[in-house]
Amino acid sequence: MDLTVVDPPVRHTAVPAPRAHWQRLLADAVRDPIELCRLVGIDPAAAGPTGGFPLLVPRGFVARMRHGDPQDPLLRQVLPAVAEGQPVPGFTADPLGEGQAVAAPGLVRKYQGRALLLLTGGCAVNCRYCFRREFPYADHGAAGFPGAALEVIAADPTLQEVILSGGDPLLVDDQRLATVVEALDAIPHLRRLRIHTRLPVVLPERVTDGLLAVLGATRLTGVLVLHANHAAELDDSVATAARRLAATGTLLLNQAVLLAGVNDRVATLAALSERLLAIGVLPYYLHLLDRVRGAAHFEVGEARARDLLRGLQESLSGYAVPRLVREVPGERSKLWIHPAPAPTVGAPGSPLTSG
Repeated sequence: MDLTVVDPPVRHTAVPAPRAHWQRLLADAVRDPIELCRLVGIDPAAAGPTGGFPLLVPRGFVARMRHGDPQDPLLRQVLPAVAEGQPVPGFTADPLGEGQAVAAPGLVRKYQGRALLLLTGGCAVNCRYCFRREFPYADHGAAGFPGAALEVIAADPTLQEVILSGGDPLLVDDQRLATVVEALDAIPHLRRLRIHTRLPVVLPERVTDGLLAVLGATRLTGVLVLHANHAAELDDSVATAARRLAATGTLLLNQAVLLAGVNDRVATLAALSERLLAIGVLPYYLHLLDRVRGAAHFEVGEARARDLLRGLQESLSGYAVPRLVREVPGERSKLWIHPAPAPTVGAPGSPLTSG
């Protein structure tokens, strides 16, 4: 009799990869408005209901807020306000009509020569003014590998640039991001890869060696558009992240949103531009608010915005002045808003009038 002992077959089970440091920090982000109020030392009554758009903010970003100040400009961007629940005419769930511009699952096409690839519906911070706060990501395939979208991109030689967006595209891990970038890199008519992200600002730990390797390996010209609205967001950790990103040869730009009570003063906007330039980021766009439902209390009127732009032009070098823009559904590009006219020299009320 053969008494040879045969070992049972080994059953391999998938072992989840250990989470990166930035992913652990994100898992520990603040999600309770009452806890956020406690951390910044303000009355919990300052928080309004979330209204189906949950609070989410990394603790490192919370640490940059002024303790005891309910009007802190960073806090105002993330803390739910009672005003969010008040309906305002003209403010809708899809203010830019993006639902009509979906060309394939996860692919939005609005402008000539470029397309927007939505890699995820998630972000590292839920900004209360976000124009996609009600975007139905699940209905439009903004999850998983964007195979169908890549096929559409590959079949259209008029496309020269792909913009990775979301949510926040850097919320996906380095391995998945590398797979998407490699697929785009293999499409010969593409020239540029643009990434719109808030993560290096709110969670600078996301700028990993793996991410830098992905950005440095592609043949595509890289453009990374950060999103900071106030100079206080840009601490030393963000400066370090920006400089590491720039070392890959990636062009760094910033887009901000003009927000009442956050950055609607010339001095505040000028300080933002100065800080951006100090860390190697060029001010790019200053957006008028997209009129998404729940964000009306952030709106700054166009006339006031024009005055602010004029003030910036008088205060800063030309390259430090962002373009003031509004996005309008159906338009073939963003609309540039011009500054208020300068006072006529010698006219009554002019600072150069003698008296």
